[in-house]
Amino acid sequence: MEGDLTRAADLLKQAKSVAVLTGAGISKESGIPTFREAQTGLWANYEPEKLATPEGFLRDPALVWTWYDWRRKMVSSVTPNPGHYALVEIEKIVPDFTLITQNVDGLHRLAGSKNLIELHGNIARHKCFKNGHPALDVQADLKEPPTCLCGSPIRPDVVWFGEALDPKDLTKSFKAAEHADVFIVVGTSGLVQPAASFPFTAKKHGAKLIECNPERTPLSYEADFFLEGASGCLLPQLVEQMRR
Repeated sequence: MEGDLTRAADLLKQAKSVAVLTGAGISKESGIPTFREAQTGLWANYEPEKLATPEGFLRDPALVWTWYDWRRKMVSSVTPNPGHYALVEIEKIVPDFTLITQNVDGLHRLAGSKNLIELHGNIARHKCFKNGHPALDVQADLKEPPTCLCGSPIRPDVVWFGEALDPKDLTKSFKAAEHADVFIVVGTSGLVQPAASFPFTAKKHGAKLIECNPERTPLSYEADFFLEGASGCLLPQLVEQMRR
């Protein structure tokens, strides 16, 4: 592991362009359970796939609103971990850096990441259901969604099952992958499309792949370096090696 860390750090030091993809694993180290693990207590009998859909919201907007309010409170009680901060440091070192996250918790932004693509949205933001109008200063603890000036109910500004990603975010993500000298994957199984395509796009265009995960994934066999362990431990070590 020590040798792989050193060689991976050397790659990053030489890189002009680096792209990173993060998933639920890095947030789990801050205390945020994964999407399905979060279904406990009052929510244990609800399937998240049925709540996190446009159809679920239209069927029972109060239920979905209350669920997201509960999730927002859970997210607001945690802070970024050393893995989040290490990515901020890598961004300061590398000339061209893009961080793509599948997480909606906003921890990367809170840690200080600048060139950030929140592929699935942000749970702290809101918009109206019909027209996508941004909704500011939405009150907490409401029993049902408030209404936009256009008359549409307000919803979380996240991508639900069955919805398309923002085309601009998708284009920027693929462009970052295509131009990367090094592509880092952190805390994601690499199974959810289209994000799962980014590392393979990067490799196709000549990038070296570094994977940082507690256990091997389907991507591990394509990675040039597989760093096994918690990102909150490994990424700071990677930064330390880069500074030598």
